[in-house]
Amino acid sequence: MSDFHQTSAVTTLHNLTRRPIEELEGDLLAFSRNRPITLILPSLFSELEGDALPEILKELACVPYLTQIIIGLDRADRLQFEHAREFFSVLPQNHRILWNDGPRLRAVDDRLAEAGLAPSEPGKGRNVWYCMGYALAAQQADVVAIHDCDITTYSRDLLARLVYPVANPAFRYVFSKGYYSRIAGGTINGRVSRLLVTPLLQALNMTVGPHSYIDYLSAFRYPLSGEFAMRIGVVPDIRIPTDWGLEIGVLSELRRNASTRAICQVDIADAYDHKHQDLSQDDPQKGLSRMATDITKAVFRKLATEGVIFSAGTLRSVKATYFRIALDLIESYHADAVMNGLSLDRHKEEQAVELGMSRSLLNFGERHCRG
Repeated sequence: MSDFHQTSAVTTLHNLTRRPIEELEGDLLAFSRNRPITLILPSLFSELEGDALPEILKELACVPYLTQIIIGLDRADRLQFEHAREFFSVLPQNHRILWNDGPRLRAVDDRLAEAGLAPSEPGKGRNVWYCMGYALAAQQADVVAIHDCDITTYSRDLLARLVYPVANPAFRYVFSKGYYSRIAGGTINGRVSRLLVTPLLQALNMTVGPHSYIDYLSAFRYPLSGEFAMRIGVVPDIRIPTDWGLEIGVLSELRRNASTRAICQVDIADAYDHKHQDLSQDDPQKGLSRMATDITKAVFRKLATEGVIFSAGTLRSVKATYFRIALDLIESYHADAVMNGLSLDRHKEEQAVELGMSRSLLNFGERHCRG
């Protein structure tokens, strides 16, 4: 169930009535006649071998309003690319596969690298960057949507609700961000958002705030969701991060380039689950540890560009404040879980804060002070 609460930063569009999907898609089909809609699917080849993506394609095959689907295929050799062509052939919509490891895109990447324009590292951000470039070049989209390919709870309602705010010509929105409850398997998930982003933003507000950027990010119920949609006109001005800071980076870019009155978040699913990353306590370059470091870097760098100065003392204060807030929030999450008949391992939550999330702040602080 949802509510009708609004923040002052961005509009929240709730799922108040569980409107039938047939009605939503009927509206979108009408909108798409003047505002063609493209879906981008950034995919690893390994996801073709999983359980989630085949079910996603079954749902997408029933979507009537998509003009085009662009699949960005990563980590695939030639035989795997040929398999991918057969795999995605079940889609009745016009679709294109960008083989990111293939010779043609590698040649393009080399030319861009010579000019200093190529994405700096492989990953989802690079994949999305090339797919966005193709969408611009193809000139077949007025609305572009993106969602992950490992969603095990996917239904086509998710996509319809995601694109509706930017496809509806009566709305002013140029960007919509999906949010949902990260509940699956009888527990609350979404550790990086719950245990890093939320307490970090609160800690920053207490130590270096108040700041409009902190208020803006805090307004999003799930800032790390991989589902968002936008009008094609805003795409050329977005600088897309190539690391795990992609989602925070895109939100930051939209704030820089568009009025917050044209940005919304929308409830797209009652429950959502996908592939979970390991905490990777022993290797900060992998798993949730790497993700936390990249996200922390994205937030701090954005604040630095807006005049916030981080001294060694300030960073120590942020880390100490974050740590206390995160541990307090674990108690709140635990009570929420128990009241709803869910489980939450408080020890593992505290371990994630102590050994994973807080380490990202320490790593950033050490590099910042050396610089």
